Amino acid sequence: MALFSIENVRIAGVVSAVPSNIVNNLENDLFSNREEAEKFISVTGIAEKRHVDIGVCTSDLCVKAANDLLNKLDWKKEDIQVLIMVTQTPDYVVPNTSIIVQDKLGLSKDTICFDVPLGCSGYVYGLSILAQFLQTGQIKKGLLLVGDTLSRQCSPLDKTTYPLFGDAGSATALEFCLGEKMDFNLWSDGSGYNDIIVPDGGYRQPFSEESLLLKEDADGNKRAGINTYMNGTNVFSFGIGTVTQEIKKFIEHFSIDKESIKHFYFHQANRFMNDMIRKKLKLTTEQVPYSLDRFGNTSSATIPLTISTQDENFDDTEVIMCGFGVGLSIGIVRVKMNKNCVKELIEY
Repeated sequence: MALFSIENVRIAGVVSAVPSNIVNNLENDLFSNREEAEKFISVTGIAEKRHVDIGVCTSDLCVKAANDLLNKLDWKKEDIQVLIMVTQTPDYVVPNTSIIVQDKLGLSKDTICFDVPLGCSGYVYGLSILAQFLQTGQIKKGLLLVGDTLSRQCSPLDKTTYPLFGDAGSATALEFCLGEKMDFNLWSDGSGYNDIIVPDGGYRQPFSEESLLLKEDADGNKRAGINTYMNGTNVFSFGIGTVTQEIKKFIEHFSIDKESIKHFYFHQANRFMNDMIRKKLKLTTEQVPYSLDRFGNTSSATIPLTISTQDENFDDTEVIMCGFGVGLSIGIVRVKMNKNCVKELIEY
């Protein structure tokens, strides 16, 4: 367990951007008939999701969200001193996408920029990194951009991934604020690295002609080496087992009264797994909001996207966020959402 607190930092706003292109799972050709599609939706909760058009990258969604957020906060771009980009679908292998985004946003050349290549836990990890830059007050304001476009990484012939994943980008503004506090628990287990993986294209297994060849598994799914592979059974066990245990440890360590927590924002993996986590933690249905029915599993963007989709306003509300998945990794944070916190969902 990596349990720690960061003081004097607050979330000023969250804006998420999704593509306008809606993909309905009832119309997905992967399913042999409507009954099979309806069963998938019943179990996963994912009725539809959003996919980017060709040529649109994660950074485009995040830039759209960031510009909207800065305008709503009336923040001057020269006041942003740190920019962190969390994504597993960058513009290029080299250079870092955050450097490109700094220029697109018109931020100062003095802005600290770097990428964090994390997936489902990435939003919470990103919050912990950015908050540490701000906690002393020497740096006052920063932006956390988080998102993925996994529709471009999954094989459209793979039932285990393609119907699940959607595309989204987000921007979260953090600022120095005396008296605020964030509590964290960060966890990782690299022995499960191959449970969610894109096998080819790195330097362990470099891209080759064979990386493009579709191979069929025992269940009839077809994917190439450059596509995402997921061991659904192992990931499900990890979710209802380890993730639940780590949340319990977090609650116990920080002496948290669960009833005082307005919302638990879980990574939007799938409805069945998340409902099991909720029941094991003895949380009410009202405490655990969902966005996956409309947007699917958007990897690192699921938590800010869920926040952005809520109609109700915050009122100095304490919430817990928990991202978990690829790595395997878990990120948990308790934070107070100020009543003046900006939140919005926009289309690209």
